[in-house]
Amino acid sequence: FNLLKKTSIALVTNSYRTLDYKTYTKAILSKKISDGKVDIIIGTHALLYGSKFKNLGIIIIDEQHRFVTDASHELRTPLTVLRSEIEVSLRDKNMTVACARHILESNLEEVNNLQILTDNLLELASYQQKALRKSFKTVGVDDIISNAIKGVRKAANEKDIAIKNEMTDQFVKGNEISLIRLFVILLDNAIKYSPEKSTVIITEKKTDGHIRVKVADEGIGIDAKDIPKVFNRFYRSNTARSKTQASGYGLGLSIAKKIVENHNGSIKVESEKDNGTTFIVSLPVDN
Repeated sequence: FNLLKKTSIALVTNSYRTLDYKTYTKAILSKKISDGKVDIIIGTHALLYGSKFKNLGIIIIDEQHRFVTDASHELRTPLTVLRSEIEVSLRDKNMTVACARHILESNLEEVNNLQILTDNLLELASYQQKALRKSFKTVGVDDIISNAIKGVRKAANEKDIAIKNEMTDQFVKGNEISLIRLFVILLDNAIKYSPEKSTVIITEKKTDGHIRVKVADEGIGIDAKDIPKVFNRFYRSNTARSKTQASGYGLGLSIAKKIVENHNGSIKVESEKDNGTTFIVSLPVDN
């Protein structure tokens, strides 16, 4: 909204050509401006800047359309299962108590799936907000990793997977809860796609004012064609799912990337099919 006000002032003072197109692009795509105000800004600036803002409008519409389409697709599956089971149950005049209980248990599972999906969507949206940085403080990366390991210990034990923590005392400026969440996502991902009795190793390296944390597994790896897409919303490799039957909606790594970006860091992945995966998180060191 403040950007919209700047536009009006600029028009009055006839200095609108000094306004930065990139500033508006970044603000709109990061959802700092609500959808209704986006339409006004795009319309106004299409007149001022021509094709740039027309193209921006197309980008935003495409992004929104893609998100709605993807989310709708993910929501449809559990809803369809729920509806089918309920409709069949209502037509069964001779349903036993045991059968009814089985159907209710299945319904509850689908409701839980919907809850996980909506929680992940809300979490992803929350990390779009820059207000998170107001809660930044000095935190120890070793403590962050230790707490994240506690969060995935049960899943690791179920597959007899060892987690080796080779971190030392390093400090960054950040939100402790979201950083723990970041490494829970990466460790959970490593466990999910690793064979039983394998090892996940967490190492670090300090360089150029940053600490680089590596989370390496001995799992099924990622196909080269899938690597550029792993941080996309709702993306899941068909190969990975068929091999491991791992559950999820493909939002975890999108959330992880958002957390890293909010901490002025970067995240990348190195992997070979059938030869393990390493996620590398780089965060500025707090001196």
